[in-house]
Amino acid sequence: MATRPIKVKITYCAECGYEPQTLALTETLMKAFQHDLSSIELIPWYEGSFDVSVDGEIVHSMYRDGGFGNPNDIVGAVKRRLAEAGS
Repeated sequence: MATRPIKVKITYCAECGYEPQTLALTETLMKAFQHDLSSIELIPWYEGSFDVSVDGEIVHSMYRDGGFGNPNDIVGAVKRRLAEAGS
């Protein structure tokens, strides 16, 4: 486990029906990290949003990057943050 808690936050457009993508990403993160994350926070939002932040840093934004983001890229961002936290 990391020396300090790592938090992932997913803000998604509830009115757009982005729950399936949100839950799929959440499942991927839970399987990849099991005990290494302090929390995965899901925030229903609006206006087509789908943003993922790791420890407060946005690693994917639908507005900025387009689409839902590659789960492997998001897992990689979490791994990098865990490595930083462990140093």
